[in-house]
Amino acid sequence: MEHSISRRSFLQKTLVGTAGLLSFPLLSGFKYSPNNTIRLGFIGLGRQAMFLMNEFRAIDGVKIVAGADVYGIKRKRFVHRMRKYYYEQGMNTDITTYENYQDLLARKDIDAVVIATPDHWHALIAIDACNAGKDVYLEKPLTFTIKEGKKVIHAVRSNGRVLAVGSQQRSDANFQHAVRMVRKGAIGQLQKIDINIGDFPKPYDLPIEPVPADLNWELWLGPSPYVHYNHQLNPRISLDPPKDESLWGAWRWYKETGGGHITDWGAHHFDIGQWAIGKGGPVKIIPPGYNGTEHLTYVYDNGVKMIKSGKGKGVRFQGSDGWIEVARGFIDASDKAMLPSNKKEKGDQPYEMSLSHRENFIYSIRNRKDPIVPVETGHRTCTTCLLGLIANELGRPVEWDPDKQYFVNDPEAEKHYHREYRGGYRL
Repeated sequence: MEHSISRRSFLQKTLVGTAGLLSFPLLSGFKYSPNNTIRLGFIGLGRQAMFLMNEFRAIDGVKIVAGADVYGIKRKRFVHRMRKYYYEQGMNTDITTYENYQDLLARKDIDAVVIATPDHWHALIAIDACNAGKDVYLEKPLTFTIKEGKKVIHAVRSNGRVLAVGSQQRSDANFQHAVRMVRKGAIGQLQKIDINIGDFPKPYDLPIEPVPADLNWELWLGPSPYVHYNHQLNPRISLDPPKDESLWGAWRWYKETGGGHITDWGAHHFDIGQWAIGKGGPVKIIPPGYNGTEHLTYVYDNGVKMIKSGKGKGVRFQGSDGWIEVARGFIDASDKAMLPSNKKEKGDQPYEMSLSHRENFIYSIRNRKDPIVPVETGHRTCTTCLLGLIANELGRPVEWDPDKQYFVNDPEAEKHYHREYRGGYRL
């Protein structure tokens, strides 16, 4: 697996002109736990964490030892499931949980953390984890604001940590193949990418409900603007009888607490589109409804347009000589010869991976290598998503300098570069 060698040359091809991004310091050494085991702590114990927990605990040499969440019933569920799992494996283990993630980070015996909290907590927890000497698996989108993303990059690189972003489509063979075909010129000159991801966020409009006795609502809100509690933000679960969340936390769909589908699915599909374009970001973002523009449109300096059109199943690449479309469990093309065969092609790295996305993170920890989706890539993708939100909020085009990572002569847009934290929290 030569991903760590090929990634640097790949970045040079895809992030042209991003001065300073390619001179990474060496990653700090990893001190192995007893018996060469990587000990993981989970921060955020909701629905996504349950999926990740099942995958990480199945990896050889990995042991989950702690969890943190502001909701007591989720902490109880985590302890119950982990103890049951290790008991069935014939292993003795202590599982400890905390209400405050800082208590988990203070433990010297934890090597890495998995962060699966709502988006508004991503940056502060990731920065604190890096400063505490932990490697990090961070769910997408990387951060809630553009400024936060730059701060997370600094924390990762200045501390020599491994940070992997949960953009697992980059580890999927169909997405890798589609990007490879586009970059090889199989569809001719790339002209347009249609992305199907869903709607923008809306103002918070859920009715007020009493806060559960075992939920620390103030700590859940953290740096985010205050909103009243509604159970849809923290879908109900039960321990007896066992019943998990029946829906995703609705914080995703509201401006105050999330970015709608633009940052939720956009963090996946825009990521694949931008990977194929080979650029570190757009130069112009046009919102829907502006001067006849039907859909949110990203314009790149090579003339390619990436459009949130709602067409197709996921990501559709249109070229001068054909098209290729890819989604989870699906791939099709104008010429069937472009579709993947069962044989692995030569020179597939870094696109082809024999390890899963989560295994790649563990591999990166052990070998002090950057993962398939390092922090810089996560930041660029997240920035693209956030720029779409900003242009839509302003109702007009926004110009962006992907090299300087800042707006072009736009004081009004600059106000959205970051947002003021609540309750004394500081970035």
